[in-house]
Amino acid sequence: MNRSDVDARSVAVIGMACRLPGAATPGELWALLRDGVDATSETPPERYDVDALHSPGAGPGRIAARRGGYVDRVAEFDAEFFGMSATEATELDPQQRLLLMTAWDALEDAGQRPDRLAGSRSAVFVGNARADHLELALRRGPESVTAAQLNNFRSLLSARLSHFFDLRGPSVVVDTACSSSLVAVHQAVRSLRAGESPLALAAGVNLALRPDEGLVLTHAGAMAGDGRSKFGDAGADGYSPSDAVAVVVLKRLTDALADGDRVRAVIRGSAIGNDGRTSDSVLNPSLQGQLDVLRWAYEDAGVDPADVDYVEAHGSGSPALDPLELRALGEVLGAGRPAHRPLLVGSVKTNVGHAEAAGGMAGLVKAVLCLEHGQIPASLNLDTPHPGVDWDSLPLEVPAKLRDLPDPGRPAVVGVGGQGSSALNAHVVLGQADAPAAPPAGEADTTPYVLAVSAHSPAALEALASAYAAYLRPGGEGASYALRDICYSAATRRQHHAHRIAVVGRTHEELADALTGAPGLGGRPLSAVADRYRAGEEPDWEAVFGTPGRYVPLPAYPWQLRRYWPGEEHGDGHGDAGDLASWVLREHARTGFDDGSSLTDIGIDSLAKLRIVVELAKRCRQEVDPEEFGRLRTVGELRQWTRALEAAAR
Repeated sequence: MNRSDVDARSVAVIGMACRLPGAATPGELWALLRDGVDATSETPPERYDVDALHSPGAGPGRIAARRGGYVDRVAEFDAEFFGMSATEATELDPQQRLLLMTAWDALEDAGQRPDRLAGSRSAVFVGNARADHLELALRRGPESVTAAQLNNFRSLLSARLSHFFDLRGPSVVVDTACSSSLVAVHQAVRSLRAGESPLALAAGVNLALRPDEGLVLTHAGAMAGDGRSKFGDAGADGYSPSDAVAVVVLKRLTDALADGDRVRAVIRGSAIGNDGRTSDSVLNPSLQGQLDVLRWAYEDAGVDPADVDYVEAHGSGSPALDPLELRALGEVLGAGRPAHRPLLVGSVKTNVGHAEAAGGMAGLVKAVLCLEHGQIPASLNLDTPHPGVDWDSLPLEVPAKLRDLPDPGRPAVVGVGGQGSSALNAHVVLGQADAPAAPPAGEADTTPYVLAVSAHSPAALEALASAYAAYLRPGGEGASYALRDICYSAATRRQHHAHRIAVVGRTHEELADALTGAPGLGGRPLSAVADRYRAGEEPDWEAVFGTPGRYVPLPAYPWQLRRYWPGEEHGDGHGDAGDLASWVLREHARTGFDDGSSLTDIGIDSLAKLRIVVELAKRCRQEVDPEEFGRLRTVGELRQWTRALEAAAR
């Protein structure tokens, strides 16, 4: 297969975002990997009582490890940004909440404006195998089972993204156990290649809020006693469970290049396949099944397996699976490989744990970072090579320290593998993106440019302006980018919100000073553009800038987070907690309001009214007529009606 044929079938990774143990962004993940950090930790008490369940034995009702990989602040969410009331946010599975914010982050990283994707046939594929939030709600007893739990069925993980962003292509939740998120990537690639979708979000999400799966896996001998995955080590005794949320934005490579997108890596090919009856039971891994999928993946990619530089393995630390995986990699990718260039193999699970259905996506994000930085981080917890692996004859090496990717005089190639207890194997082949063309050299640009910055709230706007100022100043990421490209990207590659700042300057420092209150360049011709933008208009940016600029990464949206968790109060300091109307509006209104506002317009729809009737009956300790409440139309009518309800309850 020649290069042009490969490019025509290839898919570009144009954006990504993640929330992993110890790393809230891909940049933080790279720092963690580069420095060889073990991000696992003691199980937080809000997850479950590990003291009551922990036992080093594998008996029923016990959990082997006291630690795992945990994402911080999983209860926090920017409900206002996504148009949710406090009650809706509290009831919603935090997997959906984190997925919404991470998907927004990934689209911003890709320079894709959500408002311009709305109505398109863009696709969403989400790997997931848990519904812990729903299970916990159902366990609280029959009275806690309400219609609101319909929002937490697993099928809503992908549907929530499609609905919020108004994406009308395929929207699918994939569950093949631990290979789920790589299968989601495979399906996204197929959808893009077929022309079914112009853009796809592929994601993995896993939050372990219950101990149940850990109890099962402990009894099966599959969980590491010390809570650490020890890929390829003689002491490997199972995996370390972890959280993960990760999203990648994918486009056909030809489209990404035509659209001026930043290509972070290129998916050359992929394959999935089931073990069938090549093993003695459905739960036992099969060497043949892994060999088949590896061969299919590199055939699909048009890549000689001997040219692969690195594989981000499934690498869970299983004493049974690790030797099979390493043997399969050695047989397929080792054939014809020069003796001086062994296949490098590692696993992100040794740093952050195994995120089950989202574990493959964590590995994919790591693989993209390796290609971008041209380096391979150490795989941790390998002291004594596993005796079940023929290390002498298989051309494999697990890096023990940070090292450079080999330089064979061509773009680097890496593979990402995943296996599920469903016997479904997946493998994705990534290639290094071509380096972007350097901007033409010329005289120093002294043209004034307008920088447009916006956010959903005044607090978020203030935080974002500060982030841009730090980004623009010496030492900031933006200091290395041309000012025109920064301003062009902010104007054309970011969605514009209601709260806005627009400043004009000739240099990075002038713009940074203007953002932080120093005098700007008033009276310049572009100040009229800035004035119109601040007034809520969207200028014709193409006319303002003339020829298109180069897309460059910008500061991320500053989420305004609050904690939302069942059983906790969510007062925000506004209104009297004893005033029923204020309480109802604080918990259920999605927007601002006055007494003339329609209840429907502020988000109190029929489902919310059902919830409110139940809550008011409990709060007032009396029957509440749902038909009477249903006849209320405005905030003023609600206030008047609740005052009468309070009087009757005295």
